[in-house]
Amino acid sequence: MNIYMTTGTYEFLKIKKEKHPNEKMFLMQNAENSLLLHETNGKTVFNSPRKFEVIDSKGGIQEAGFVVMNNIPVTDEDRPAFEFRFKNRVGLIEKEPGFIAVRVLRPINSDTYVIFTQWESQIAFNNWQTSSSYTEAHKKPASENVDFNKKIFSGSSYITQYSLSADEEK
Repeated sequence: MNIYMTTGTYEFLKIKKEKHPNEKMFLMQNAENSLLLHETNGKTVFNSPRKFEVIDSKGGIQEAGFVVMNNIPVTDEDRPAFEFRFKNRVGLIEKEPGFIAVRVLRPINSDTYVIFTQWESQIAFNNWQTSSSYTEAHKKPASENVDFNKKIFSGSSYITQYSLSADEEK
């Protein structure tokens, strides 16, 4: 499974999505921009997207909700350790109220992984962040000898947040 992302104006991306009704595409926006996400086993219809391989997936992405993308640059040599950590995660997030979907995305043409989560609302996401499950999920296992704070990151991580609305018109 692959995910492709492209940005542009809401109107342009909406037209692009409408031209391909049989594709799994999700149009989202925030105060700065709009993003169209294409989830597929095949090729994308985008001209020059950000490209990712899905290495972990739970739940189905929905047409409405709140999306949080944790963008994490990882050095080439430490990609296996990073992926191992996410492939062996406890999975507490899936049990949280308001959770919809998660995708762990390996970059194809960059060093920035994306941890994509979708929630019913921003409130559900905020509740997850203040939960004991969040604290537990973000603990570094004692057996892990990788220093995730100093070694593997090739730059600063950052978070992007978007809203999806199935019936939103601009």
